[in-house]
Amino acid sequence: MPTDYDLIVIGGGAAGLTASGVGASFGARTLMVEQARLGGDCTWYGCVPSKALLSAAHAAHSARRCGEFGVRTGEVSVDFSEVIAGVHALRDHIYEEADAPEIYENMGIDVKQGTARFTNPGTIEIASDGATERFSARRFIIATGGRAFIPPIEGLREAPFLTNETIFELTEQPRHLIVLGAGPIGTEMAQAFRRLGSDVTVIDREPRILFRDDEELAGMLQARLEEEGIRYVLSANVSSVQERGDGIAVRIDGGGTSGDNPENLVLHGDALLVAAGRKPNVAALNLEAAGVAYDARGIKVDDRCRTSRSGIYAVGDVTGRFAFTHMSEHMAKVATMNALLKAPAKIDAAHLPWTTYADPELAHVGATEDALRAAGKKYETLRFPYDKIDRAITEREDYGMIKVHARPRDGKILGASILGARGGDLICELALAMRRGISLRHISDAIHPYPSYGLGVRRAADQWYIKRYSPALIRVLKRLFGYRGRVLEYGPDQIV
Repeated sequence: MPTDYDLIVIGGGAAGLTASGVGASFGARTLMVEQARLGGDCTWYGCVPSKALLSAAHAAHSARRCGEFGVRTGEVSVDFSEVIAGVHALRDHIYEEADAPEIYENMGIDVKQGTARFTNPGTIEIASDGATERFSARRFIIATGGRAFIPPIEGLREAPFLTNETIFELTEQPRHLIVLGAGPIGTEMAQAFRRLGSDVTVIDREPRILFRDDEELAGMLQARLEEEGIRYVLSANVSSVQERGDGIAVRIDGGGTSGDNPENLVLHGDALLVAAGRKPNVAALNLEAAGVAYDARGIKVDDRCRTSRSGIYAVGDVTGRFAFTHMSEHMAKVATMNALLKAPAKIDAAHLPWTTYADPELAHVGATEDALRAAGKKYETLRFPYDKIDRAITEREDYGMIKVHARPRDGKILGASILGARGGDLICELALAMRRGISLRHISDAIHPYPSYGLGVRRAADQWYIKRYSPALIRVLKRLFGYRGRVLEYGPDQIV
């Protein structure tokens, strides 16, 4: 039976844009439907505005530090309205360059704005401005993304809280920002607002920040953020939120704080950011009509991004599997290849890198040390501190650590974490090495430019290489070649 399209993509965020572009490049007649504006969370509420705000905060922080370099300036002041205007300008620029509808229409993709819902497994209905249209397709890719999860806390929904969708629309800077959640969003926004001049308190039910990341390095980052004046209340249960006058009161039962450990605590602030996780956008899709299975975490998919209904795929945040823009794009490519080419492509979750763009950055790929230990795998951990990276020293960015977990017998990389300047860039080399089976020995043999931050990765790899030369082997070499130097012995944790 003929259909209107070969492929319909529901959602125009990072995943939807990628799926539509790949579909069109394969010669498929493609329709992309977006409820609001193309670009999705990443462009409007996530990656782009948050990094723009962090960049402004970094500029303020650098100005305050310039005396360390012998540079003198006057008192640093922040015009918050100009900061937000700059965030909006950068966001609009990226939209016009990468996400505007005409870019995709010029690729032959039909773009429609409206809310899509399934009427049956092969047809959707699009509602827009009171009118509806119906379209059929051979294949569908659902890429509707997610939104902030609002926890069921007494009084929270009645209070004027912020989420990632509203915080970049503030017109006045909060005097005291309370952040609910110490994950990546909460951590980045806490530092940004603190450096711009707000008092900041972060609350989380976990005993530490960034619970998915390396515990040691997350602890180092927390210590640095506390030095900047951010207050943490961890292992805490928020029992209620109440609007009071021109502020908000947050009641906490239990929890330890930076500096004290009360059993009960009431925090008063003039703004509350809820950054307590994400939930999938599925309510409007009428998935029951399509026969697509889902639960509170999202649409259920396999590693080929197939849903429970043949011909319908789902990618990105709506699946609840990986809330990262780069993973959404990867899933979109996999889904489109499976949908249109019947290629048995699978998502590569084992080598997924991620970065929290605080200062210093915290990046990770592969297995954590806790996961390796729990799985009973044999591994060794190679470390190289930032205070031994010459480039980091010259730029006064020498706080951090490179940690690589490797298989002892051959140096195969099992996982890695980096805390430090440009950590999000450095992790790419290790992610590629893991993906292609490149060992630490091969990284050690590769020439890295001096002085670069990347040299720190090679020096971490050197630790594995050098420690393979046992004192017994060196003694054999001394006898064989008649060398007269002493035998150097290194402890297991010694940096060489």
